[in-house]
Amino acid sequence: MPAQQRVGIIAKHLASVKESPVDHQQELNISLRGDGIEVLGTVNSHYAHIVSPAALHFVAGLHRKFERTRQSLMAKRDQRQQQITSGMLPDFLNETAWIREGSWKCAPLPADLLDRRVEITGPTSRKMVINALNSGASCFMADFEDATSPTWDNLIEGQENLRDAVNGTISFKGDDGKFYTLNKNHAVLLVRPRGWHLLEKHVQVDGAPVSASLFDFGLYFYHNARHLIQNGSGPYFYLPKMESHLEARLWNDVFNHSQDALNIPRGTIKATVLIETILGSFEMDEILYELRDQS
Repeated sequence: MPAQQRVGIIAKHLASVKESPVDHQQELNISLRGDGIEVLGTVNSHYAHIVSPAALHFVAGLHRKFERTRQSLMAKRDQRQQQITSGMLPDFLNETAWIREGSWKCAPLPADLLDRRVEITGPTSRKMVINALNSGASCFMADFEDATSPTWDNLIEGQENLRDAVNGTISFKGDDGKFYTLNKNHAVLLVRPRGWHLLEKHVQVDGAPVSASLFDFGLYFYHNARHLIQNGSGPYFYLPKMESHLEARLWNDVFNHSQDALNIPRGTIKATVLIETILGSFEMDEILYELRDQS
C-alpha cells in the first residue's frame, strides 16, 4: 500500500474510533512503521491530533534531511572541548572577521515583535499558558527546554496547549472551580524548543531517535504556522544552548526548508538566540549573521 494512502487510512481511523490509549498507540505504530516512523510514547485520542501521521511525516522529513549535520556539529563540540581541556583558550574566529568588521543588517521585525520591553517565560502547562498570555507582558516565551520536564505527557500536552492558545480555544478549570480563558488581547507567543544536544527518545525515524529540537520545533510549526499568520502574528522562536555560528546556520536551513514545505514565505519565522555558553559569546555576530533573514 502506498505511504500516502496508508497515512490517509490512519488519519480517518484516529478521527473516528473511540478505543483505549493502548489501542491508538498500537495502531499508530503499525501503520507508520512501514514508513520508518515509530512512536514509543502512548498516544490517546487527544495526543493523536498532535502526533498525527502528517505531523510525524513532517518531523521525519526534518530528521532525514538534517540529522547528519546535527550529529557532525555535536562531534565538533566534543573536539572543541578536547582542545580546551588541552589548554587551548576560546577566541574569535579569523575566518569570520569579515562578518564582525563588515556592514550588514538583519531583516525588519514584524509589528508585534517591536515592543519586547517586558517578557515572561514559563512551562507549557495549560493554566500557565493562559495566565502568562493574559499577564500584561509584551511577550510570553513558552519553554519546552529548561522550564519543562521532558516527559512524553508534558511535551505532547504542551503542544496541545499551544495549539489551542493559537486557535483561541484554550480554557482551564481549576480544582477550586475557577475557570480560565484567554483574553482577546494577550502577549505575543514565542516558543523555545530544546537544544541541539538533546534527543526525543519517544519518536524514532529509521530506527534512531529524533532530535528534540526538530521534534519540538516541527510539531509546533506544522500545527500552528498558518494560524499564527492568519492571526496577524507568526511562528516566533527562542533558540537555546548554541555554541557556534554553524549551529545557527543549521537552524536557518531548518527554517527555510520548513517554510518551503508549507508554502510559507521565507523570513516569516523570527528567531531570538539566547547566548548561554562562553563559546557562543565569541561568535555572537556570526550567529546573528547566519539568522539575519529570520532574526
